[in-house]
Amino acid sequence: MQSLVLLIDTVLNIYIWLLIASAVLSWLVVFNVVNTRNQGVIAVGNFLYRITEPLLRPIRRILPNFGGIDISPVVLILLLIFLQNLLREYGFASSHFGDVGGGFGMLPGLLGSFIA
Repeated sequence: MQSLVLLIDTVLNIYIWLLIASAVLSWLVVFNVVNTRNQGVIAVGNFLYRITEPLLRPIRRILPNFGGIDISPVVLILLLIFLQNLLREYGFASSHFGDVGGGFGMLPGLLGSFIA
């Protein structure tokens, strides 16, 4: 159970970083910092768009129009962090390491299992 929770937590963490990279790349394109005719920039942009857009699109439909400001990545990141915290709390609480869902990570449970 703990391995599955750690795997899901890692995947969510990587997805959060991909959302941040997508937002930064969009700012660099808007401010004309990167060359949008460069094949590398196009490839990275298409990859980030295809990875992030399926989860951002429903959030954009729900949020009101803020006049050119897209806060859907922020909302999605907050939702993913909430989901990570739920996974950590309930995933580790049911593991055999003891009570490690209290915000201290795995270390107290691991130390307790080695001492006992």
